[in-house]
Amino acid sequence: MIRCLTCKHGQSNPGLVTVTLEREESIVIIKKVPAEVCDNCGEYYLSDEITEQVLQRAEIAIANGTEVEIIRYAA
Repeated sequence: MIRCLTCKHGQSNPGLVTVTLEREESIVIIKKVPAEVCDNCGEYYLSDEITEQVLQRAEIAIANGTEVEIIRYAA
């Protein structure tokens, strides 16, 4: 667990979040992404490995010319 960098009061706990990424005309939403979530303000933190996977999936969607895409995260 880590202390929240945003609110400075909460502690992080494992959870699942929805990540929304936007670039120019494309929006990619990835649901059920594993993260550490602040129990006070809801801010979330992704590990380096999860961040890399999320960004790769978003890049693929954008490369395919998607305008809006909703993906369920699967490890």
